[in-house]
Amino acid sequence: MNLTEVNQTDHCLQLSCPDRSVSAVYVFLYVCAAAVVLLTVCGNLLVIISVCHFKQLHTPTNMLILSLAVSDFLVGVFVLPFQLSRLTESCWIFGSAMCTFYIFISFCSTSTSIYNVALIAVDRYFAISNPFLYTETVSVNTACIVVLCNWFVLMSYNTSLLYFNGTSTGLIMCPEQCLFVINDIWSLVDLLFVFVIPCSLIILFYVLVFFIAKKHATAIRDLNTQTRPQTSKNTMDSMKSERKAAKVLSILVAVFLACLFPYFVYVLIGSGTTLVEYFIILLYLNSSINPVIYALFYPWFRKCSKVILTLQIFNTDSVLINVR
Repeated sequence: MNLTEVNQTDHCLQLSCPDRSVSAVYVFLYVCAAAVVLLTVCGNLLVIISVCHFKQLHTPTNMLILSLAVSDFLVGVFVLPFQLSRLTESCWIFGSAMCTFYIFISFCSTSTSIYNVALIAVDRYFAISNPFLYTETVSVNTACIVVLCNWFVLMSYNTSLLYFNGTSTGLIMCPEQCLFVINDIWSLVDLLFVFVIPCSLIILFYVLVFFIAKKHATAIRDLNTQTRPQTSKNTMDSMKSERKAAKVLSILVAVFLACLFPYFVYVLIGSGTTLVEYFIILLYLNSSINPVIYALFYPWFRKCSKVILTLQIFNTDSVLINVR
């Protein structure tokens, strides 16, 4: 996350790692950390394989979900293990090179996750507000181009942030600490670009989706009372499908914002490092929660997971399996 290390103090909080005797609590913490990492990696990997493999899932919205799963997968592989270890050990034990890599990948993956959720909000708004125009103009290729541009822009931005920070090094390797200090100008730019703008878009478009969904619900009731069910069935099914998709994605966005806001609110009004590490963990844990949301609310994800875990995916023509 671009602001993960910004407002931490510029000096080391601890000069050395505390001596750890092998204890039940210590082992328990690492078992819990391993379980969280495994859930994040495996859950998002199932989403990636499902959307990539099954042709029935090759839709514009699912390309955005795929991009979100990839960014969450990167968090699970390259960010969460180091952050959970640092929280357990109370220090950084992986060296300066890994510290640089950890900061860069955490910046890129988390900022990309935020913009992926913003793109999903925009996609759902246009799909519900004008479904015919959406079907004609938005294709899988269009969604892929948008996703690639999103990744390119954010990787370029984060590279610029790290390289042109305005300080001599930016990266501070105090004894067994991994900190990155951003100057005041970049901090303001980062706050606007990574938090204010995308979160404003997310809230705005989902408020609009909510009002459109209410209109659809009223229209469905009118169709039920004014026309025969057979005549209005296709229209009602289409509207219900869009409303259901919007509802599920709204849950995903609500959970995302619940994980995101505590950290940024603390950054804006708080100081020190006692609580911020836990808010950072909450932010990263959103990458673990997303696959659980898919499993609870997406029947296609449950069907795909069953096909993958039972190795039916290796059967001939498995890409054509009906997973909806």
